[in-house]
Amino acid sequence: MARTASKMSSLGTLAPNFLLKDTNSGNFFTFSDCKGEKGTLVFFICNHCPFVHHVIEEIIMVANDYRVQGIGIVAISSNDVVQYPQDSPELMTEFAFENKFEFPYLYDETQEVAKAFDAACTPDFFLFDNQDKLVYRGQLDDSRPGNGIPLSGSDLRGAIDSLLYNRIINPNQKPSIGCNIKWKK
Repeated sequence: MARTASKMSSLGTLAPNFLLKDTNSGNFFTFSDCKGEKGTLVFFICNHCPFVHHVIEEIIMVANDYRVQGIGIVAISSNDVVQYPQDSPELMTEFAFENKFEFPYLYDETQEVAKAFDAACTPDFFLFDNQDKLVYRGQLDDSRPGNGIPLSGSDLRGAIDSLLYNRIINPNQKPSIGCNIKWKK
């Protein structure tokens, strides 16, 4: 597994719009459809990445804790399914069901959405305020597969809490580390 870091897009960047198919419902969603009243969390994951498997339980807890507080939640997979068939839309549906996703899991077949967000790895997190401006991009927490640090979601939770309670979000953010997005050749 190649360790790849987030590119750390500029804070204040406007959320790119998209139109992608949800592998759970079969419906198409735009950014506006996924948007929450108080902010929106967009994260790039895939089915097979060991970094995603390491954090998926905490991601689900974060999603469940904050969707009820007005944060829109959406996951996107952009991997090339020709090279990585385990990330196919059909298996995305299974992965979402097994992990009890209660948010859209969108398939970015053209990879244009990942490019628009400047996503680099799985997982890669992007938190936008209610004006669709990027306020956090970085890691879930310091836990990584095999490093012995327990999952807490502390970095991402701290950013979401600051957004919800109108506190300043620390601009010194650590990049997420994960598998690189599997780009088409």
